[in-house]
Amino acid sequence: MNDRLPRLTVLGCATPYPSVDNPCSGYLVSSGDTRIWVDAGSGTLGPLQQHVRLDELDAIWISHLHADHSADLLTAYYAALYADIRLTAPIPLFGPPGIADRLAGFLTNTSTRSPIESAFAVTELHDRHQTAIGSLHLTTRAVAHGIPAFAVRIESAGTSLVYSGDTAPCPNLTQLAEECDVLLCEAESTRTPDNGDPVHHTPEDAGDTARTARAHRLILTHIGRSLTPQEAVTRASARYNGPIDHATPGTTYTINHSTTTTAHRTD
Repeated sequence: MNDRLPRLTVLGCATPYPSVDNPCSGYLVSSGDTRIWVDAGSGTLGPLQQHVRLDELDAIWISHLHADHSADLLTAYYAALYADIRLTAPIPLFGPPGIADRLAGFLTNTSTRSPIESAFAVTELHDRHQTAIGSLHLTTRAVAHGIPAFAVRIESAGTSLVYSGDTAPCPNLTQLAEECDVLLCEAESTRTPDNGDPVHHTPEDAGDTARTARAHRLILTHIGRSLTPQEAVTRASARYNGPIDHATPGTTYTINHSTTTTAHRTD
C-alpha cells in the first residue's frame, strides 16, 4: 500500500447520540506520518486511541459545535493536561468561531478560566480557509446548517476527500466536492421538511450532491436513526450511479483515484 495515499478511518457516525456499538461523528484522516482527528463527537476518543495517541495528532478539525461532533474535546482536554499525555505543544485545533470560549464555558469551574489554550492551539475557521498540515492540504467552506458550520476538502498525493460535516444541500459543498475521489456526506434527514429551511441531507440529497459534483465515490455517514444503512444506500443510489458505501465504524478507506478506493476493517 502507498503510505502517502490518504486514509479515512471511521471512528463513529451515530446521530444524535452514540449507539452501543457506534460513537457519534468522528474520523481519523491520515497520510504518511500526518494524522488529523476530524470531528470529535461523543465517544470517538476511545476508538481514536486504537490508531493514535492524542500527543501524536498533528491537528484536530471540527465542523461545528453540536455535541455529536465536538463533545469529546472536553475529555480530550482532561487527557491532554491532567493524565498520562505529555504534550510538547498544544494540539492545533481548527474549529468554528467561538470554539475556545465554548470549551471554556463547559470546563471552567472557578473564577479562573480553564487553560484551554494550554491543550489546544485554536484557529477559527472561515469560508475558504486553507492550511497545510503535514502532507495534507485542507480547504474549508461554510455550509448551511443553521449555525456556523463547515465542510472540508482534504488533498494529498493527488487525491481528494471531501467531508460535508452537517449541512443541507448547498452550492458551497457541491463546489468543494467537484470531481473529488471520495465524498463523505451526511444523510441524517429522512425527508425534506415541509416548513422551514432544511439543515441536513436526505439520502436522495446526498446522491444528488455526489452526482452534481461528479464525485467518484459516495460514502454515506451520520444516517438518521429511523433508517438502516442499506435503506439509505438504496435511496441514494436512485440519484447517483457511482459506487456508494456506508461509513461503518472501524472501517479504513484508502483514498485512490476514480472508483478504486479500497476499504478494510481495522478492529
